Amino acid sequence: MSGRTPVPQQKHGPAVAAGLDRFNAAPAGAAEAALLACCGSRRWAQRLVAHRPYPDLESLLAAADEAAYDLSCDEISGALADESSAGLRDGAPASARTALRAAHAAYESSFGHAFVICLDGLRPEEQLNQVLGGIRTRLGNEPDEERAVAADELRRLARGRLAHLVSEPQKSVDFLENADHPGHTGRPDRPDSPSVAV
Repeated sequence: MSGRTPVPQQKHGPAVAAGLDRFNAAPAGAAEAALLACCGSRRWAQRLVAHRPYPDLESLLAAADEAAYDLSCDEISGALADESSAGLRDGAPASARTALRAAHAAYESSFGHAFVICLDGLRPEEQLNQVLGGIRTRLGNEPDEERAVAADELRRLARGRLAHLVSEPQKSVDFLENADHPGHTGRPDRPDSPSVAV
């Protein structure tokens, strides 16, 4: 997919170091809950927690990739079930909302889970076309082929969310301090937005 930049772009400032330190020092339950907001696989989250501390962001992201590659089909299905379809931000034209809703419905009807795509590195004005084009293209995939594509997009989403979580000082504080409180699911406060800009 052309036009994409490697994302998240690596920042090596004090904010990343502080976020990583908080993640490394967080209680296991809080770290796991924060990770579940990045990817809905408990095994993925537990594996990342078990291998702490991470010396740098690159090591954490490499471990996240490795854990994602090792997920079973059932674990991928569970993580995909935890995802929601990207919506449009407030103020989007009704025609865009209708087109996106219809495309998501067609995809979910064919494959049984939400359409996932990593939009990191795309300008906001490119995102809607990327989602619609991605759905259109991927509707032609066989189920096994689409499962592999969706698993890779899920891995890329988790990687971006994780980097965002660690790189944003206040987000990492909020997540790690509140993640293990009773009733906190991690879902509404994901470290990124499932919305598509128009």
